[in-house]
Amino acid sequence: MKTRGAILHDVGGPWSVEEFELDPPRAGEVLVQMAAAGLCHSDDHILKGDMSAPNEVMESFGLPTMFPTVGGHEGAGVVHQVGPGVTDFAVGDHVVMSFVAVCGQCRWCATGMEYLCDVGIGTMVPGMPTDGTFRHHTADGRPLGHLAKVGAFAEYTVVSVNSLVKIDPDLPLVPSALLSCAIPTGYGSAANRAGVRGGDVVVVVGAGGIGTGAIQGARINGAAQIVAVDPVEFKQKSALRFGATHSAGTIAEAKDLLRDLTRGVMADAVVVSPSLITPADVGEALTLTRKGGTCVLTGMTSQLTRSVKIDLQEFILMNKTLAGTIFGSCNPKADISRLAGLYRTGQLQLDEMITKRYRLDDINRAYADLLNGEIVRGVIDFGIG
Repeated sequence: MKTRGAILHDVGGPWSVEEFELDPPRAGEVLVQMAAAGLCHSDDHILKGDMSAPNEVMESFGLPTMFPTVGGHEGAGVVHQVGPGVTDFAVGDHVVMSFVAVCGQCRWCATGMEYLCDVGIGTMVPGMPTDGTFRHHTADGRPLGHLAKVGAFAEYTVVSVNSLVKIDPDLPLVPSALLSCAIPTGYGSAANRAGVRGGDVVVVVGAGGIGTGAIQGARINGAAQIVAVDPVEFKQKSALRFGATHSAGTIAEAKDLLRDLTRGVMADAVVVSPSLITPADVGEALTLTRKGGTCVLTGMTSQLTRSVKIDLQEFILMNKTLAGTIFGSCNPKADISRLAGLYRTGQLQLDEMITKRYRLDDINRAYADLLNGEIVRGVIDFGIG
């Protein structure tokens, strides 16, 4: 079938909205009609080369090339067709994508760490996770990747059943798209990785989509004080709507604020989720973290970043924890449904996070708005519900 999507042809972009060929799903695969796709910084990092490399560079090392590829890893839609042998999904099911595929059989899945699935960890490699071949093809017949094995920036996409989670049909699809990445990554960073508990003082650095998810995770899990740090005034004000009790423009401002709030103790948990984490961010975030506290690095960093500078003696003697996380250490098959339940009861705000809806053809303008700090979360609305 022919369909349309936003394609990156190489590092540097821009996004090119064009028609491409899509094969029917094979065994273990599903054809999904997309309802909504979230605009995440990670896709822009692919465009800029922070998490990718030009084809000619990859080819020089004898490695698989990433481009061209359909973008988008956060989305929700409706099952349109199922491949042979698929029994867990049926035509008409409402689904949320998981950019971490879950095989359910590897060591990590078997021990409750689906976010580290051996299948999911390979989602940046081109081709279908089922057999390594391609269902997406350019108009002239070349293989076309689909980012994170999802390719949500398309009217239709074919994905593995390992990359889908079924949701109740009464849940609205557009806000449910945020359950695909922003919410589990942010919420889980606070609730799972930082272990926020009732009465805690929490700092969230970066108040975009993931940071807002972290703020809500801290609020829902009982944090007494939540400080949102973002240089954009609009996002500082927005954070207060989602549970932040205070806001600051810089980490230096937050440090002074925390000293007053905690009588010098500092934060129980710090979640670092700017658009791109720099080495300086790590050391500064640890200065906000109390003795025995936890600092969680949630945002992405450039693939060229190899080291950070911290006060190692203080880090050791103050018994601090510095933790990384993927997908907020959430298990997609269980936690997306749990988070949907929090949305259903009004505790988790999804509709309010969507600052603006865009058409697929407006994707370059949408990313300009994101990079200019004008939106918390934007979504491509495909207009099907």
